[in-house]
Amino acid sequence: MLVDAGAGHAELRPPAPGRLADAVAPVEELPSRAVVGRRRQARWTRRYRAVLITLDVAIGLVAGLAMMLMRPAELTVTSPYAWLSVALPFVWPVALGFRGAYAPKFFGTGSEEFRRVGRGGILLLAAVSVVSYGFQLDIARSFVVFTLPAMTLVTLFARFFARKWLQAARRRGRCIKRVVAVGRDAAVADLVRRIHVDRYAGMEVVAACVTAPGAARVESLGVPIAGDLDDVVAVVQRHDADAVAVTSASETAAIYLRKLSWQLEGSGIELLVSPGLIEIAGPRLHIRPFVGLPLLAIEEPVFSGWKRVLKGALDRCGAALALVLIAPVLLAIAVAVRLSGPGPVLYRQERVGAYGKRYTMYKFRSMVDGADAKLQELLTHNEGAGLLFKMRSDPRVTPVGRWLRRSSLDELPQLLNVLGGSMSLVGPRPPLPQEVERYDTSTRRRLLVKPGLTGLWQISGRSDLSWEESVRLDLRYVENWSLALDLLILWKTASAVLRSRGAY
Repeated sequence: MLVDAGAGHAELRPPAPGRLADAVAPVEELPSRAVVGRRRQARWTRRYRAVLITLDVAIGLVAGLAMMLMRPAELTVTSPYAWLSVALPFVWPVALGFRGAYAPKFFGTGSEEFRRVGRGGILLLAAVSVVSYGFQLDIARSFVVFTLPAMTLVTLFARFFARKWLQAARRRGRCIKRVVAVGRDAAVADLVRRIHVDRYAGMEVVAACVTAPGAARVESLGVPIAGDLDDVVAVVQRHDADAVAVTSASETAAIYLRKLSWQLEGSGIELLVSPGLIEIAGPRLHIRPFVGLPLLAIEEPVFSGWKRVLKGALDRCGAALALVLIAPVLLAIAVAVRLSGPGPVLYRQERVGAYGKRYTMYKFRSMVDGADAKLQELLTHNEGAGLLFKMRSDPRVTPVGRWLRRSSLDELPQLLNVLGGSMSLVGPRPPLPQEVERYDTSTRRRLLVKPGLTGLWQISGRSDLSWEESVRLDLRYVENWSLALDLLILWKTASAVLRSRGAY
């Protein structure tokens, strides 16, 4: 699918030509307060980059010392092995820099920063291999088998902990990118809400420029209306903004975006434009030139092929390994559930899987026997949103069951479903048949993949999420699934379970 990246809507209009021309300022006349904002933004990015480079130099130094200790006999002046050991603290940061691992736009959000560290390791390996082959140098196999993979792994861990520090700083209001949002009231309000949810992204909307007066939705979120589309540059000046975010549902025709980019040219102010494809992101979006026009190419989501086969194999192997490793834990929980009161150890419930196929899902029983029959009596106390029933203090939950739910241990028997092929380790939340009967067309896209033992909903708040947010997260996963995303979700699941956020 190709979408004109510069096109607006049928009713779009550019701002008044006279006012727009007046707003175009040469680089040397850019507002001084905006310069202060850019200096503030650059200061923390320089410091953060310096910390990353220092960590990488230290990792290269330790790796070089380890190489020397592993093969002390080769530490001669003419030995390539010795020179490589000495050079590692310098060539490792250089390799990472060539792959963009120090680019500020990747700091603190997304997985691209980690991918670029991996690409840096591949680049260094390729460079050493080419030099070794071209000059017939004797480089030890231990560098390929041990040193380089270990350096890459340790660097990834260093990036992870550095990101945790940055996210903690952003929660305290530091290292924040100040943003001016541009567009219609509803679109800007939606952008503000999403930024409030994702505080880790490090953005704060400090003002809005809307297309019409009376933007009650934006103002209700605590964001001041500072002008219209013609006032963006002046608003950036007054609020020391670091970026301008233009929403897709706004009077932002191609000519307006082009003029706005000219106004911000050379200022260091970042221009962000929403493509209007809320749940489609990352690898599926590409800009391609076509007959002189920039077109946004949208790749189809992958629902079959070798990646799905590999995902299924990894799911079953992972489930089998997990069942073997945690067998004593499963046995202990089974005994605790059996002693908690009459009823079966495992709770069986019909759920809907991929393409609407029904299956029996297994969980440790966390409620009294016959709890389903008592549901009608509690519907008036429902605290859930949308199609879900939730109660923080459900009287049907047993004391043991409450502990199991808080720790998510009641869901471990779903590994049997994963092993049997009806579920995946990562996927959308398993829906009930009565929920699916009330799905609209867009929500039914959740059924294009197998439901998961964990997913974006699990690491984003679980029962604390609204129905709309839960659906949005599931659709995001369906549209952008990848093996890398699965591994990231599995990694974050451990933290979500330990914090017990939204589990009741």
